[in-house]
Amino acid sequence: MLRTTLTWSSILTAVLLNAQAIRGDVKDAESLISLPGATVLVVGSDPVIGTVTDAEGRFSLAGLPPGRTALQVRMIGYEEQLLSGLVLTSAKDLVINVRLQSALTELGEVEVVGDAEPGGVRNEMALLSARQFSVEETDRYAGSRGDPGRMASNFAGVQGADDSRNDIVIRGNSPMGVLWRFEGVNIPNPNHFAIPGTGGGPVTILNNKYLANSDFFTGAFPAEFGNATAGVFDLRMRNGNADKHEFTAQLGFLGTELMAEGPLSKKHRSSYLVSYRYSTLRLFGFLGIRIGTDAIPQYQDAAFRLHFPSKKGSVSFWGIGGSSRIDITISDQEKPDTATLIYGENDRDQYFRSRMGTMGATATRTLNENTYVKATLALSGQGINSDHRYVYRRVVDGRFVVDSLPPLLRYRFEESKAMLYVFANRKLGLRTSLRVGVNSEQQWASYLDSARTITPSTVSGQPNTLSAWRVRWDARVSVTQLQPYAQLRHRFNEQWTATVGATSLYNSINDNSFSPIEPRFGISYAPDTRQRISAGYGLHSQMQPGYLLFYGATTNGRDPQEQNTGIGPTRAHHWVLGYDLRAGRSLRVKVEAYYQWLFNIPVSVRPSSFSLVNTGAGFTRFFPDSLRNRGNGYNQGVELTVEHAFTKGWYGLFTASLFDAKYRGSDGVWRNTSFNGRNAFNLVLAREFTTKKKSMVSIGAKLTYAGGRWYGPVDRDASAAAQEVVYVDSLVNTKQFRPYFRADLKLGYRHNRPKVMHEVGLDLVNVTGQRNILTLSYAPNHPSGDPIREEYQLGFLPLFFYKVEF
Repeated sequence: MLRTTLTWSSILTAVLLNAQAIRGDVKDAESLISLPGATVLVVGSDPVIGTVTDAEGRFSLAGLPPGRTALQVRMIGYEEQLLSGLVLTSAKDLVINVRLQSALTELGEVEVVGDAEPGGVRNEMALLSARQFSVEETDRYAGSRGDPGRMASNFAGVQGADDSRNDIVIRGNSPMGVLWRFEGVNIPNPNHFAIPGTGGGPVTILNNKYLANSDFFTGAFPAEFGNATAGVFDLRMRNGNADKHEFTAQLGFLGTELMAEGPLSKKHRSSYLVSYRYSTLRLFGFLGIRIGTDAIPQYQDAAFRLHFPSKKGSVSFWGIGGSSRIDITISDQEKPDTATLIYGENDRDQYFRSRMGTMGATATRTLNENTYVKATLALSGQGINSDHRYVYRRVVDGRFVVDSLPPLLRYRFEESKAMLYVFANRKLGLRTSLRVGVNSEQQWASYLDSARTITPSTVSGQPNTLSAWRVRWDARVSVTQLQPYAQLRHRFNEQWTATVGATSLYNSINDNSFSPIEPRFGISYAPDTRQRISAGYGLHSQMQPGYLLFYGATTNGRDPQEQNTGIGPTRAHHWVLGYDLRAGRSLRVKVEAYYQWLFNIPVSVRPSSFSLVNTGAGFTRFFPDSLRNRGNGYNQGVELTVEHAFTKGWYGLFTASLFDAKYRGSDGVWRNTSFNGRNAFNLVLAREFTTKKKSMVSIGAKLTYAGGRWYGPVDRDASAAAQEVVYVDSLVNTKQFRPYFRADLKLGYRHNRPKVMHEVGLDLVNVTGQRNILTLSYAPNHPSGDPIREEYQLGFLPLFFYKVEF
C-alpha cells in the first residue's frame, strides 16, 4: 500500500499555514448515482484522518498540510480505489470526483486498486492502448510546458513531430490522424497559429489549470470515438470551487495568465471558473523590450465554465477560444541587414491570423439507479487568413527606398459547425453496462484563395514581375456528419472482462464518405491482482481535411477546376495485444504490440510516390494534385513502459518503442513513411524535496532519443525552377536524417504561506543545444553557394514562470 506520513506535527504545521481542504464527491461509475456512506481515508495518516460521504455523496477533509498525499475510498459492494500523487497547496482547495466500479460480489469491500496504477484510464470501455493524464502530469514532465500534446510525447509509441510545434506522431501515423474532443464533442485544432490540415501548433490554446483528468488513446479505441485513425485526446473541463473564491496569476515566457473560480450559490452548489491568457512576448513589445525580432507572435485565449448541479444531475455552460497573429514585415527595414530572418521569406511582407472557439452546454441527468443520460449542444468555429505583399525596393545612399507593395497572396479559410452529442448509459446488473449514443454535426465552410507567381527578371537591374491572379480555392459548402455508436462492457468474473461495440461514420460531402459499420472489440484477462493480459481490435476511419477536396489544380479563367471533391475517408484496421504487470506497490510495467493496416489513403492519380500519410505537420498548407483513395500502408511495433508512481518523493518513467511504418503510393513501391523513425526512447525523472516549513523544491529531467526523419535525394534542377526543395520522386524517403536527441531540465520552488502559495519554475529545453535536423530548405542566395541547406529544430530554450495562488 502507498504510504504518506501525516503526524501531529504536520497537522500543526497545516493549522499555522491555514491549509486548505480536499473536497469532492463519490458516485457509481456506471449510473452516476451518489454514494452516501463511502469511507474516504488519508493514506498513512497517524492518527487516522478520514470522513464519510454525506447523503449527497459529498465529502470534505479540512486542515491537511500542503504537499503530496493519497486517498483511499471504500464502499461496500464496490471496488476500493486509491488516488495517489494528489498535490495540495496552502492557497487552493483540491476538488476531486471519485467514480467507483461495482464489485462482482454483493457483500464486502473488494481491494481492487483503480487509479493507484499509474496511467489508469477514466473510460471504462477502454481495456488497452489508453491512458489517463492529470493536470499535475502536464506540469511534471520537463519540456512539456503545460501542454497536453507535448506531455503525451513522453508516452510509449508517441513522438513529437517538430520541436517548435506540438504535433504528435502516434505509432508512425501522421499527426493529421489525431482527434481532439472536449466535453464529448469534436473540436477544431486547439492551437494558436494553426495551419489547415494539421492537429498541432506552436502554442496550445488549452490551459491545464482548468482541465480535469482526461484520457489519451493510441489505438483500437472504443466505439464512441469516430473520425480518427491515429489517436484521441478526450478532454474534460473541471468545475470551479463551489465552497470559496480562489484566484491564480501567472507570468511566464509563454503567457501572462489570470484565473478565478468560486461559488455562484453555496446553497445550490453552483460555481464559476474563468481564465484568460495574453502573450508575454507582446507585453515585452509594449514595454519596448527587444527580443531579437520585430515579428512578435501575439496571441490570447480564454475559457469559462458555469456549473449548476441538481439532485438528479447538472447543467454546465462552458467555452474555450483563442486568437493569434504575427506580422513579418521587411518593408520597414531602413537599410540592408545581413542577419538571417527568424521567420518568413526575404522578398515579401507577411500577415497571418488565426482564431478558434467552441462553446456549449452539457446536461447530465440520472434517470434511475441504473441509468443516466448526457447531452452536449455546442457551436465551434475556426478561421485562418493570410496576406502577402511583394516588396519592390532599391538601395539609395545605403538605405532602402520602397517603390511599391503589390499584393501577392490572399487566403481566407473559415469552418464552423453546430454539434449535438447525446448518449445513454445503463447498468445491466453487476456485470454488464451498455452505452448507446450519437455524435451529430452540421458543418459549414468557406475556402477562398488567390495568388500570383513571381517571374524572375532576365535583364540585370530590372525588377521581377508578378503574374495575373490565379484563383486556387473558391468554395462554400454545407454538410451533415453523423456518428452513431453502441458499446457493451461485460465482466464474466473477476478475471475476464470484454467490450464489444460498433460505430458508423456518414458525411454528406460526397457519395464516398460513408463507413457503414466499424466494429470494436476488447478482452482482458487478469490471472491475479498483479497481472493483466489484453487484446483489442478496431476498424477506424477519418475524413480528409475539407480544404483538400476543393483545391483547383488548374484554373479555367477565374474558376478553379476542383479535382478531388470525390475523395473519401482514410480507413485503418488496428490490432493490439498488451500485458500489464504491477511489479510493486508503486511500479508498473506495460508491454504492447500492435499492427495497423491503413487503406483508402489518398494518393496521386498519376504514378508517383505521393501519399497523404506523409502530411499533417508543419507550417505550410498542402496543394494536392488529382487524388484517389487507392493508397495503402502499415504500422507495426512493440512498446515498453516502466513507470514508478510519484511516491517517496520521486517519479520515474521509461518508455521504449520499436516500430516500422511503410506506405505504398500510386507507383506501387513500398517506402518508409516520413515519420518512420523506427525507434524512440524516453526517460523522465522527477524529485521533490519538502522543507520543514512545507515549502517544496523540485527537479525534473527528460532524455529523448529517436530515429531521424526520412527524405530523399534532391532534384536540383526542379528545385531551382520551383524555388523550393523538390526530391527525386522515385527515391523519396530512401535516406534518413541522423538520430534525434534532446535533454530537458526543469527546476521549481513552491513556497506555502498562510492562504497564499508562490511558485517559480524554470524549464530548460534542449540544455545541450543539440542541432537536430528537421528538414531541408532551398536558399538560392546562401553564402555557402549551395542552395540546399539543413533546417534545424529548436536550440537551447529557457522558459520561466512565476505563479501565485490566493
